[in-house]
Amino acid sequence: MPALVRAALADASDAPGYPLTAGTPQLRTAIREWVARWCAPGSDAFGVLPTIGSKELVAWLPTLLGLGAGDTVVIPQVCYPTYEVGVLLAGARVRRADSLTAIGPERVGMVWVNSPSNPTGKVLPEAHLRKVVAWARERGAIVVSDECYLPLPWDAQPVSILSVCDGVFDNVLAVHSLSKRSNLAGYRAGFVAGDPALIDEVLAARKHAGMIVPAPVQAAMVAALGDEAHVDEQRERYARRRTVLRAALERAGFTIEHSEAGLYLWATRGEDSWKTVEWLAERGILAAPGAFYGPEGAHHVRVALTATDERIASAATRL
Repeated sequence: MPALVRAALADASDAPGYPLTAGTPQLRTAIREWVARWCAPGSDAFGVLPTIGSKELVAWLPTLLGLGAGDTVVIPQVCYPTYEVGVLLAGARVRRADSLTAIGPERVGMVWVNSPSNPTGKVLPEAHLRKVVAWARERGAIVVSDECYLPLPWDAQPVSILSVCDGVFDNVLAVHSLSKRSNLAGYRAGFVAGDPALIDEVLAARKHAGMIVPAPVQAAMVAALGDEAHVDEQRERYARRRTVLRAALERAGFTIEHSEAGLYLWATRGEDSWKTVEWLAERGILAAPGAFYGPEGAHHVRVALTATDERIASAATRL
C-alpha cells in the first residue's frame, strides 16, 4: 500500500457524519484533474462521480440508468462476467458482439467496451472507439467504456474513449478504478466520468440506494490521484513479473495472445480451458479458465500478475 494513501486514510478516520454520495469537493476536483490529464485533454465538459470500486457500478449501471425488459445490451465476446450479470439484474437482454455491424437493426440500449481488456489484455485502437461512439449516437445508445487497466500499457498504448469524443460527451461514460493503478482493491475506490446528464441520473439513484464511498476512502482517493510516483513503482513491479511469467509459460508450450496491456496473460495450449487449469493446478498454479469469460474463451486461461514476486518466481520454476 502506498504510504501517503494509508496516511490520508488514517488522518480522515474521525468521520462520524454521513459522507457525500457525489464526493467531497476535494475528491471531485482530484478526479476531474486526473481525467483531464489522462482521458480528456483540453476539455472540462464532463461530469464525475466516485463509486465503491468499479465492480458494483458495472453490476448496477444498467439498472441505475433505467434499462430493463425490451432493452438489449451489447457486451464483448470475451469479457468480465459482471457485464452480463449487470444486464441480467436489470432484466435486459445480453448480446455478445465485437463488431457492431453484426447487430443489424436491433434496438440497443447500451454498449460495453473494455480496453485494455480483462481477461485478454487486448487494446482497442482509437479508430475503433470512434466508430463505436458514432454508431451508438446514431441509434441513441449509451456507450460505457471499462478503462480500469488504462494505466498499465505494455506492448500497446491504450486511450480513453473520452479522448475520441472531441469534447462532447453525450451518451458516453468511462469507468475507472484505483484497485489496479494504486493497489487499492481493499479500499473499494473507483469513479465514473463522462456525460454530465447521465452522471446526474446515476447520482440521483445512488443517493437513495446508499451507494456512498466512505469518507476516509474519499480522502485516500484524493491522495492517490494526486501522486504518480507510486503508480510508476507499481507498474514496474508488474512489468518484472510479466517478463518472468511470459517467458516461463512460453517455454512450457503456451502461446500468449493479445496481452498488450493490463494485469493478465491470455494463454492457450489449444485445449479445453478446464484441462489447462487442471494441468496448472497439478503444479500448484492457479489460473482462471477462459470459459468464465464467454464461450469464445473456452481454449484459454487467464494468468494474473498479482501474486507476490516470490510466488511468481516459484511458479515460473515449476512451469
